[in-house]
Amino acid sequence: MRFRDRRDAGERLADALAALRISGSVVVVAIPRGGVIVAEAVARRNGWACDIIVPRKLRAPGNPELAIGAVSGDGTVYLDARLARAMHVDDAYLRAEIAVQIAEIQRQEVRYRGNRPPIDVRGRAAVIVDDGLATGATAVVAARTLRHGLARQLVLAVPVGPPDALRRLEREVDRSVCVWAPLEFAAVGGFYEDFGQVSDDEVTTSLARVWGEQVP
Repeated sequence: MRFRDRRDAGERLADALAALRISGSVVVVAIPRGGVIVAEAVARRNGWACDIIVPRKLRAPGNPELAIGAVSGDGTVYLDARLARAMHVDDAYLRAEIAVQIAEIQRQEVRYRGNRPPIDVRGRAAVIVDDGLATGATAVVAARTLRHGLARQLVLAVPVGPPDALRRLEREVDRSVCVWAPLEFAAVGGFYEDFGQVSDDEVTTSLARVWGEQVP
């Protein structure tokens, strides 16, 4: 199985979510950048509200592609302690990396949201959407942040992810949906025909559509 692109993945994910029959007030919470494109299809198909959460990976020293954890804008941190020890991450490095990523979170929040306040998730079902799971670090932080925000129910919804990462996330959420969980997994992009990088402009345009605002 391969998805044509993120919109196709969103349509298939919306079909899978329909089987859950989530009741009450629901808000789709997208993880930018790619997760926003997927979430737009999910929100529009179901008539759900949509918002964003902007977690950022914490990069391993000397290997920025390797995530040793993640952080959200409110300072919630998830750290893979075993991996951090293996990479000889000390407190000074970790504090500096957290500060760098929070600054980028703040930049992205302003760029994507403008003056629009976050949706209050208290008492609502929050459906966390990304374009796929790799380590799952950013999804863990997103779930914990929304839990702190008193969401009534947390649902993880992704088109694709490895079984081990999905099992890890099951401890953080109440329910989960994954269209495809292949045993052999290298990278999320390998399961898409088109997995081009999503720009900031594409994110803001997608959010404008789903928020019912005029597209610039």
